[in-house]
Amino acid sequence: MAKRLSITLLAALTLAAALSVTPAHARTQQPGSGLGLGPGLENCTDGACHFDVPPGTYDVRVRLGGAEAASTAISGETRRTLLAETPTGAGEPVTRGFTVNVRTPEGEPTGPDGTAGLDLVVGGSAPALADIRVTPAAGRHTRQIFLVGDSTVCDQPGDPYSGWGQQLPQYLRRGVSVANYADSGESTVTYLADPRLFATVQPLIRKGDLVLVQLAHNDKQTDEPTYRANLETLVAGVREKGGRPVLVTPIVRRWFNSDGTLNNGTALLVNGLGVDHPAVTRSVAAARDVPLIDLTTRTKALVESLGVEGSKALYLYDEKRDNTHTSARGATAYAGLVRDELLAQGLVPERLVR
Repeated sequence: MAKRLSITLLAALTLAAALSVTPAHARTQQPGSGLGLGPGLENCTDGACHFDVPPGTYDVRVRLGGAEAASTAISGETRRTLLAETPTGAGEPVTRGFTVNVRTPEGEPTGPDGTAGLDLVVGGSAPALADIRVTPAAGRHTRQIFLVGDSTVCDQPGDPYSGWGQQLPQYLRRGVSVANYADSGESTVTYLADPRLFATVQPLIRKGDLVLVQLAHNDKQTDEPTYRANLETLVAGVREKGGRPVLVTPIVRRWFNSDGTLNNGTALLVNGLGVDHPAVTRSVAAARDVPLIDLTTRTKALVESLGVEGSKALYLYDEKRDNTHTSARGATAYAGLVRDELLAQGLVPERLVR
């Protein structure tokens, strides 16, 4: 994830010349109308921009670049990467757009509320922001991807942790948002039992919304019939609202055998009762005619290709001796694998994918 830093003199000058943002009184305007305070720096300080908007889904359009070469990234809310670092040539500004979900709590559903409104951070190695506009997304034209998962997926609140769901928005264009309801420590059992989790997500699902489900890491003592039944309950609950469930097998843990392959038990999510979580997930997907993203197979191939040393950078091994949770680099790579599958399976149109 691009580091947070103060806006350079170049960025400050371009902001002063062209920034357009939203006052609270404009929040009732129709989608597509400008939400503007006029040129100035009233909503941006030291690379952080705040917009006083209620919970909802918003389209953001940014114009990047200036008189000198620059490289700019945008993150927001709870450390979500919304726009990957984008280079611009001298005098060659570019316009980019993305759609962002604003909610309370803004990160993990069982976490703190966070800051009301929309917060964006301008980062990158040489940031230059020429213009920024925020408008309510037109509901019927905006696709939503809900994420149901655990700590390997969630919007992690603190560096150096990052879930792959936190990095997924950068791969999507304006017109599709990610509503990340993954939560640390959750299993299929607890996600169904806690009213802040699936009971909160389900009423928000609209016809055609994708709901990606990756739960396994914390089902350490869940027997196979219960695990299977819980996945089937989640699938049925999504379909009840007209949504499109997508089952995702869990990312691997970084535990190697002596021959350089991943350990079949710990690494590949076989729990203490002998339940093979990826295999059960594949079985449920086949039986219930649910699209499957086999992230276990994809992440296994990547980790083994990098080897014992090279794969350390994907996880928090060097920082925390943690072989389960990913770094920003690892989460970004794994989010890219999810993006590839969404595109390959036709779950998201090519025009909405970066």
